[in-house]
Amino acid sequence: MSAPETVRITHVGGPTALIEVGGWRLLTDPTFDAPGRRYNFGWGTSSRKLAGPALTPEQLGPIDAVLLSHDQHEDNLDAAGRALLPSAGTIVTTRAGGKRLGGTARGLAPWETTRLEGEGKVPIEVIATPCRHGPPLSQPIVGEVTGFALRWDDQQHGVVWISGDTVLYDGVREVAQRLRVDVAILHLGGVRFPVTGPLRYTLSAPEAVELSDLLQPRTIVPIHYEGWKHFREGRAQVEEAFAPSPGLASRIRWLEFGAPTDLAL
Repeated sequence: MSAPETVRITHVGGPTALIEVGGWRLLTDPTFDAPGRRYNFGWGTSSRKLAGPALTPEQLGPIDAVLLSHDQHEDNLDAAGRALLPSAGTIVTTRAGGKRLGGTARGLAPWETTRLEGEGKVPIEVIATPCRHGPPLSQPIVGEVTGFALRWDDQQHGVVWISGDTVLYDGVREVAQRLRVDVAILHLGGVRFPVTGPLRYTLSAPEAVELSDLLQPRTIVPIHYEGWKHFREGRAQVEEAFAPSPGLASRIRWLEFGAPTDLAL
């Protein structure tokens, strides 16, 4: 099977996106609960879901693999998303998450890899990339998180990279040093909680600009910027931050929720 020339991405909402490439149907961070649910994340942090998914799991169809940045927070794996996992062929996640989920889950440490292979599909190498879901020294509290780079033979312009829930720090900057990124799917939102004041737990809009300048991807796809109360920066703030960098701003593709979008590779 020849190398794919396009990737189709359907933004379901929040961190959830269907990535169709090389015959594969890969789902990121399944969140399908209805709006109104309140979630407690521990240590005095909580949030409420403001918007439901653009598509139900039934409308989405069969899933070959789930790329799960982390399993310990319900805004990345809620009850309805967790119910979907047994029907997915493979789950790729963090080392700790792999142990908790068991079954077909493959837990990876940063820069470890696993391979997705299937009849009639392009073999894909999944590379776990570093994440830090909060300020320095926060990992013992918030837990392990991972990003994912998707690589296959004869890629023309580089990997498809999903940042995962992370702030900008040296581990994420290392992605720009070690990988050539074609499509960057960025978890944004500038997440904050009243109890921790100005501390952020995902990329802010200015951090997204800095990271994009380091990566120089051909296409930037924002996700994880709407749908929950603790997401503090939406599309308007992202566009404002990118406006002084028109070369980068022109690479952003805002996806219509629930609508498959084909991107050239």
